[in-house]
Amino acid sequence: MSVVIKTTNLTKIYGEQKSVDHLNMTVKQGQIYGFLGRNGAGKTTTIRMLLGLIKPTHGEIEIFGENLFTNQKEILRRIGSMVEVPGFYENLTARENLMINAKIIGVHKKNAIDETLEIVGLHNETKKLVGKYSLGMKQRLGIARALLHYPELLILDEPTNGLDPIGIKEMRRLIKDLANERNITIVISSHILSEIEQLVDHMGIIHQGKLLEEVSFDQLRKRNRKYLEFQVSDDNKATMLLENQLEINDYEVHDEGHIRVYSHLGQQGQINRLFVQNDIDVSKIMMSEDRLEDYFTKLVGGGTIG
Repeated sequence: MSVVIKTTNLTKIYGEQKSVDHLNMTVKQGQIYGFLGRNGAGKTTTIRMLLGLIKPTHGEIEIFGENLFTNQKEILRRIGSMVEVPGFYENLTARENLMINAKIIGVHKKNAIDETLEIVGLHNETKKLVGKYSLGMKQRLGIARALLHYPELLILDEPTNGLDPIGIKEMRRLIKDLANERNITIVISSHILSEIEQLVDHMGIIHQGKLLEEVSFDQLRKRNRKYLEFQVSDDNKATMLLENQLEINDYEVHDEGHIRVYSHLGQQGQINRLFVQNDIDVSKIMMSEDRLEDYFTKLVGGGTIG
């Protein structure tokens, strides 16, 4: 899988404030990459640098394997974006707005406007003035504008911001379709974990301008599973019994004397009986579930996301 975006020590300083601090980010082809952080964490500043709208104080940006600022014009032709709330001429229709944008960016393909309106689900709303569109429809039109030139990379800054639950669900479905059916690599920023956890397959977590972690969502889900926890007097003996007597292999010794069993969740009585019959003292049994919200709270040092 080739690398689409790679930043090296990307930094942006305004006065004495580091908005982005030595950020090393990697986005691979075909990913839906979630860029998660609280408001003010540095997400939009990073995105503006990726799009060449502002220059870094120092650090490097490579997109499609090339330095952004040595071949910016050609690279940006391969990128679509929607940064913050999209602006349109509200006294014009969606098609008229897109015609203006097509001329500005030099899109000459005959059916480009109709195709993009159909992709975002607005092909039956072309006679309505944009001023009468709902926020969700305007967000969809913003994505249509970003898709006019058939980009390989799509960068969306808070695309679900302000949408109601139905609008969020529709936007999520649209983004998934763009990635899966059109093989577009997508970077989507958000400050709300619940809005993107069902959407992205890889994620970077930014806090106070620093990228704290890049991780796949599969890895995160594995870290946040339901489990039975036993506090025992002899964890070595207990784990041998789990494997040999009950054929349980999906467990981990979390701390000394603490065993987390991720399978056989309804069989705590049987497991406890096995331990007691083999002279292992059990001082605690509990059903637990790590939550992603708890994980992020710990990661950002007590703050909350969303």
